Amino acid sequence: QVQLVESGGGLVQAGGSLRLSCAASGRTFGMYAMGWFRQAPKKEREFVACITSIGDGTYYADSVTGRFAISRDNAKNTVYLQMNSLKSEDTAVYFCAAQRYGGNVASLTNYDYWGQGTQVTVAS
Repeated sequence: QVQLVESGGGLVQAGGSLRLSCAASGRTFGMYAMGWFRQAPKKEREFVACITSIGDGTYYADSVTGRFAISRDNAKNTVYLQMNSLKSEDTAVYFCAAQRYGGNVASLTNYDYWGQGTQVTVAS
């Protein structure tokens, strides 16, 4: 069992930056690939970024490539999402998720554990 808790969301002006954190419980954090997803009002949850279990590979949605960066610190059981050059369309609830057995990193169904989410609001 892995419990995930996101933090770092808030209100920011367009063009600004935020860093989200996701703290995981348990001793097996380093065995999970970690992803970030987001869900805007009245929209489906969508993939944002993923990082492999040991941090040697990262994947991004086209909409955030070049602006967002995912990283992890396995010693701290934490994954991060650095978000720069934020746009109003980045407004959403952001969720972190843990994937144990691989598969399509952009598919929600391939993730085993989810956090409760943190709100990010970008004012234009």
